[in-house]
Amino acid sequence: MRSSEESPVATPVVGQPVVGDKPTKLLELVKKTAWIVGSALIVFAAVRNSVIWHMQRFWGASADFWVRHWESLYINWFLENNAALFILGTLIVTNGVFVLGNSFLVFLDLTGKPAFLLRYKVQEDQNVPMDRKKFRRAVIQILFNIIVVSTPFIVFMYKAYEWRGVPYRGDDLPTFQWVLFEIGFCSVVEEFTFYYSHRMLHHPRLYKHIHKIHHEWTAPIGFISIYAHPIEHVLSNLFPPMLGPFLLGSHIGTAWLWFSVALLSTTVAHSGYHFPLLPSPEAHDFHHLKFTNNFGVLGILDRFHGTDLQFRASKQYERHSLLLGLTPMSQQFPDNKKGQKGKKELSE
Repeated sequence: MRSSEESPVATPVVGQPVVGDKPTKLLELVKKTAWIVGSALIVFAAVRNSVIWHMQRFWGASADFWVRHWESLYINWFLENNAALFILGTLIVTNGVFVLGNSFLVFLDLTGKPAFLLRYKVQEDQNVPMDRKKFRRAVIQILFNIIVVSTPFIVFMYKAYEWRGVPYRGDDLPTFQWVLFEIGFCSVVEEFTFYYSHRMLHHPRLYKHIHKIHHEWTAPIGFISIYAHPIEHVLSNLFPPMLGPFLLGSHIGTAWLWFSVALLSTTVAHSGYHFPLLPSPEAHDFHHLKFTNNFGVLGILDRFHGTDLQFRASKQYERHSLLLGLTPMSQQFPDNKKGQKGKKELSE
């Protein structure tokens, strides 16, 4: 394991594929992007059909169910004030999702209970028990980021979204099919903006002053997903997810849905647990462990730039899939016994 005191150098150079010619790598990039986004859209569509069918049977909901309830929220709660809806609503939604999404994980990390869930830890010997002093220091920085950094940034984004003409009323709510497209588009935009901003922060001249704070946790927990230097918080945590809805001129309701998806995604990626039926956190956990691989969210640009080569030769890559059963991935793909090396490790 690398020491967090090191200042890792991210190689190869950003923007330069390491294997194969550019047309081949570009085709691979397009195919991987289409596979990831397409798979997500299929799952969303299937869930959508099931949820709406049950909702209609249980509540007898009409086609304007969401329109009426959104209009009630807009008029009765926010008094048709766009600034209040955007700023206060965004703060409530994002912070609420962050706290709720991390509450159980924090309890599990602090208490180690229920104990049977500890077998799903990615790095089995880390944060057991968790360093409470280190955790308290992280909480202080996170609160600073939420209150002092995020709030002014959201006010700034309100001005930008207003200029873009973002709709707010219930009558302007998009169709579900369009929401699916927007979520897919925002995911790709986040992949590009997060990858390059994150990669830039790993430059030795920036890392020791900015990004090193986040990498104090070589075995991450969900709560530290926004534990970062304020500059990093703006560049990598706030700007990437907020850019997509701005480019599309998305309804604020769609933006909130996307922000929630992005927050839950980064919480799972930092959780330190590979739970059944949740997305695999192995890739980003490996980034915290090794520092020089897996800079992106979806893995598209890591494959294109070759910044996942060490990861793909690792045991963690074998575990990097959706866990459909109850047997932990660490048991399905156990580490090599001491003194032995697998073929992949020998090839590094």
